[in-house]
Amino acid sequence: MSLLAGIHPVKEALKAGLPLDRVVIARGAGGTRLQELIDLCRERQIPVRFEPRAQLDRAASGGHHQGVIAFGAEARYATLQETAAGRGLHVVLDGIEDPHNLGAIVRTAHAAGAAAVVVPERRAAGLTETVARSAAGALAHIPVVRAGNINRALEQLKELGYWIYGLDERGPLEYDRTAYSAPTAFVIGAEGHGLHAQTAKHCDFLVRIPMPQGGVASLNASVAAGVVLFEWRRARRATSPPA
Repeated sequence: MSLLAGIHPVKEALKAGLPLDRVVIARGAGGTRLQELIDLCRERQIPVRFEPRAQLDRAASGGHHQGVIAFGAEARYATLQETAAGRGLHVVLDGIEDPHNLGAIVRTAHAAGAAAVVVPERRAAGLTETVARSAAGALAHIPVVRAGNINRALEQLKELGYWIYGLDERGPLEYDRTAYSAPTAFVIGAEGHGLHAQTAKHCDFLVRIPMPQGGVASLNASVAAGVVLFEWRRARRATSPPA
């Protein structure tokens, strides 16, 4: 059984209609935000229990829960066939191991309008409570695909007509001077070493974020993802006809 901790993640899960078994609130906790959450639970007929704060601390393993945790079904992963059917933007993560980075990238991908995030089964962070908290509710709104092999997933996307853009500090193309073809998939490398060599070979183009000030070679993975995804969004809006 999965666990969500914190007012905002639990509220977003309720609003998105995710299957929750129960919501637990610390005794003595109150306020407008908590009352709104309780009202949502009543609307969705989700049981609410009030228990000692120490019990929530144990359930959340010491994590910051704001007096609220929810228990639900294990996270369901989507499939590429499901998510790529609409030919929307896909964000493929090549071994992101830091759950805070994964959560931040999921949140950014959702904000930028991505259709899905793809993560590998092995040597990468899974959809833990820490990821859910860092994503600040975005996991309730964007599908996540778990791929047995990232390179095979990229091949599948190509078979479906996708153009693959890998973010690499050694890439020959600058991210803001690249015309992105649709449907688009971005590949974000792991913290420290970036894209794996085989993954880079499966990309149609390698783009980089120039660092004109020097001093550091590259940005944090989640920051870099935000830079390129919102440039993609800006470019897409610039080429789309007005509504």
